[in-house]
Amino acid sequence: MSASEGSDDPIRTARQAQIAWVAFLAHERRASPRTLESYGAVVTQLISFLEGHLGETVTLEACAGLKAADFRAWLASRRSGPSPLSARSLSHSLSAARAFFRYLDRRLGVANAEITLVRGPRVRPSLPRPVSEGAAFDLLAEAAGDEDRLPWERARDAAVLTLLYGCGLRISEALSLTAAVAPLGDTLFVTGKGGKTRLCPILPVVAEAVETYRRLCPYSLPPQDPLFRAKRGGPLSPRAVQGEMAKLRGRLGLPDSATPHALRHAFATHLLGAGADLRVIQELLGHASLSTTQKYTAVDADRLLAIYNQAHPHA
Repeated sequence: MSASEGSDDPIRTARQAQIAWVAFLAHERRASPRTLESYGAVVTQLISFLEGHLGETVTLEACAGLKAADFRAWLASRRSGPSPLSARSLSHSLSAARAFFRYLDRRLGVANAEITLVRGPRVRPSLPRPVSEGAAFDLLAEAAGDEDRLPWERARDAAVLTLLYGCGLRISEALSLTAAVAPLGDTLFVTGKGGKTRLCPILPVVAEAVETYRRLCPYSLPPQDPLFRAKRGGPLSPRAVQGEMAKLRGRLGLPDSATPHALRHAFATHLLGAGADLRVIQELLGHASLSTTQKYTAVDADRLLAIYNQAHPHA
């Protein structure tokens, strides 16, 4: 692809290239809005830094001529600025910059190998932090019995959290379901990251929770509209689910790590502890790479070691 990227107006600057790159991520890679916002913000900051660093508009020619030292200077500015980034955030910034320069190379013919010479900070891999099996059941029961909510809202919150724990869904996946999926059958097709579709088995308790909500919901639910509704009838937002979860964990005395996503982690960890195959869990979670799913083996190993240390006479 030429530097015009299919347009009549040729792309000459890094900022023009960034606009084309974000459009590419959105339409061809089908990246999530969160990824688009995050990657776009990083590259906007990189270009702004380079404009000050080079003292001029950053052209595609200038992008090709950047040295590893230029990229290291950018990372150093992010590490020591007024709002210094953590090692994990710096690593994410470098990944976004590399993705942008891969696009410049493959789509616009602007190659720069220097960025591959830059090493990001060492990041200690974080392990998933699932809630325990007992805590998961307590959260579901507390949501269903929350007297501060109207009956239909209690049923809705319980249904959403039951989907997260019973099917391992992300919040975005649960809230993107339309009313057409209800009543739930034995399986459910879920569209996850990158537009990838996977098949999720549905437990009777999950189907029952969703059906209870649907029966009590005061709003009409046309098949094409969102299944889960907010108090005034609009789509239920992730922030509302996170807020309710914060209230529930406060009542139950659970740590801040007991988030909606922790229920998805619990789904995987509890399946693994019960002997489920790692490949099966990968498919159920919709992970593109097995290495992502393998993190749960470390979590389960920690649990086994904790039990061993508590139970063994010589521990």
